Amino acid sequence: MPFVVISGFPASGKTTRTKELLEFMKKEWPKNVVVISEHDFVKDQDKDYTYSSSQVEKDVRGALKGEVIRKISKDDIVILDGLNYIKGFRYELFCISKNCRTPQVTVHCIINPEQAWKWNESRPESQSYSRAVFDGLVMRYEEPDSRNRWDSPLVTVQADDPTPAEAVLQALRAAPAPKPNMSTQNPMLAPTDFLFELDRRTQDVVKAIVSAQESAMEGDQLPVTGTSERYTVPSTGRLTLAQLSRARRQFVSYLKTHPADPASIPTLFVQYLNNTDR
Repeated sequence: MPFVVISGFPASGKTTRTKELLEFMKKEWPKNVVVISEHDFVKDQDKDYTYSSSQVEKDVRGALKGEVIRKISKDDIVILDGLNYIKGFRYELFCISKNCRTPQVTVHCIINPEQAWKWNESRPESQSYSRAVFDGLVMRYEEPDSRNRWDSPLVTVQADDPTPAEAVLQALRAAPAPKPNMSTQNPMLAPTDFLFELDRRTQDVVKAIVSAQESAMEGDQLPVTGTSERYTVPSTGRLTLAQLSRARRQFVSYLKTHPADPASIPTLFVQYLNNTDR
């Protein structure tokens, strides 16, 4: 299932690009082309409400991810039309592609924020964002980067350029399907000694982060016990012990059925914390 992730500022033309890609792919792709749209989960009149509440917004992302998993198939193209502005969420989507061994392409709709705001203002009031919500989304936007494996291959399109449908199709055809690795495959259950190391080493990471972030600011990269990988303090602020402990339980639960070299556990856990939607 070739997978296309559309990303961009609010009112950057993402849905227009999606419609044009859909029409092109229908002519060029021998199987089905499926669109999953954020609009199906966020009604126009609910935009400000959704993006003013971190929990509601997180629920929407969860619903989108679930729909991607349900629509996945070996033959169809799936296009995800949405903000997709959090790199951790795009990483989760990449893991879905990796698990299904299907190529993925990211399309970044580039636009000047003020031009996007003008486009937003031209919409009916029921379909537009308020200035505060719009500015907040622009500020929080984490731009796709082709150096990140989850954003690559990356196709960019400027506001005044035609939709690069042919380039997207070529990228899909040229991109090799990512091979599942230990983070996406389902190997046998871990032995008891591994579980002991998993519990001990992840607790050490949590303790190190709690201690190091006491004097840290958002964006700081903190050293962590047992790994050269650094923990990045999220833009939302320092995580509490309760939040870190909850993330640790989720990670431990996952790694119980996806064993790894015990020495790599601190590195994997820090990567998990850095790339998971927080």
